[in-house]
Amino acid sequence: MSTSEIHAQMKLKLDEVRATLASEITGKEDACLTCSFQAEDVLLAKLAIELDAKIPILFLDTGYHFRETYAYRDRIASEWQLNLINLLPEKTVAEQEAEHGLLYQSAPDECCRLRKVEPLFKAVAEYRVWITGLRREQAKSRTALEERALFTLPGGKQVLKLAPLAAWTTRTSGMPAKNFDSSAAAL
Repeated sequence: MSTSEIHAQMKLKLDEVRATLASEITGKEDACLTCSFQAEDVLLAKLAIELDAKIPILFLDTGYHFRETYAYRDRIASEWQLNLINLLPEKTVAEQEAEHGLLYQSAPDECCRLRKVEPLFKAVAEYRVWITGLRREQAKSRTALEERALFTLPGGKQVLKLAPLAAWTTRTSGMPAKNFDSSAAAL
């Protein structure tokens, strides 16, 4: 496949994502985007802020991220002037570990519930649309991920969950996987 064919395919895929985002973001103030600052989330954030510079970008601050993750988050948030909202668990890492020990080792599902799921669902409940960079290839539990689906939160509220990159793979563009990480830079 030639470079021009790769670029044409990538442009088509990006245009499809832009159209999906535009239908739910443009002229509305009830959408949010969750961002882990991994490649696919940074790409979606870039595309979303082209449509709405003030879209809330939700970051799950578990307290367990590498300092490089925080530095990258802060650099992108500053350079792109993101409306970044850091979601925090009820307890700090020190408080949780004092009470339960190292949950991420002894009870990882409970740790995930306390540090990720609860803060995320509480925040997402404030919006009509939740945009995520999840992809089917990321985990066996995501193989049935739909690009557009109603998601019922624990309190019963439904939000529209958009995963416009669900079908994307690290080989989607025809480029080697190592080049997928620079997709946002190519915009």
